Amino acid sequence: GGPRPRPGQEVSVKVLGALEDGGLVERDPRLTFVPGHGDVVQALELGVPTMQPGEVSFFLAAFPYGYGRPGSRRCARREPDVPPEAPLLFEVTLLEVRDGPDPQPLPPAARLRLGSQRRERGNFHFARGDFAAALHSYRLALRALDGPAAAPPGPQEEEELREQRVKCLNNCAAAELKLERAGEALAACEAVLRISPDNGRALLRRGQLLAQQGRDAEAELDLRRALELDPASKVIHAELSRLVKHRSPPACA
Repeated sequence: GGPRPRPGQEVSVKVLGALEDGGLVERDPRLTFVPGHGDVVQALELGVPTMQPGEVSFFLAAFPYGYGRPGSRRCARREPDVPPEAPLLFEVTLLEVRDGPDPQPLPPAARLRLGSQRRERGNFHFARGDFAAALHSYRLALRALDGPAAAPPGPQEEEELREQRVKCLNNCAAAELKLERAGEALAACEAVLRISPDNGRALLRRGQLLAQQGRDAEAELDLRRALELDPASKVIHAELSRLVKHRSPPACA
């Protein structure tokens, strides 16, 4: 009984997940998450908001709504691996629904941990080809990294936060490109370079995007700087060579 979870509310569920042969691969007596934040598999993201508190539901999930085409390896957990393209049966008990927590000031270590967790979730979505979900997770990771701080970070923590932001923004650019949104990808690259002007990945990607827009002189500057940072990169050599040929006037017959 009771109302179903509304957007933005936090839920706690008891979860059991099994393979077709009955092998148990998920067991959590109290899993807490906010649907829509991308922290759990799609079967739970989509299924739990249809439930009422106290309800027990079974969700038979095709592999895109579970662990995707690659499955999942459990290096440090008791449960067995999830094989590639494995459908899963989830037994879910909705224990509690409550208003989502207001953003609380977190110590730097907690911000780093939450940001890393959400970025890894984005990588999971990216690997299975769900680029919109990956982008959403990367943005949530950035929100955690940039959230209110309970205490000013020390020099090492500040550097770790900066590195995490750079990784998330580069991943945002990659996801935007997969979604064919060149303008947003370029903005993400520029955000990286404001934090880390010599980030080779962002320089290469921005150079490629500028070249696509016909801004050849700007693109060449980025690609040449990227080449200085990584002289052995065949990709940068090829991009720069292509750009130089494009800018060169045709030879007279």
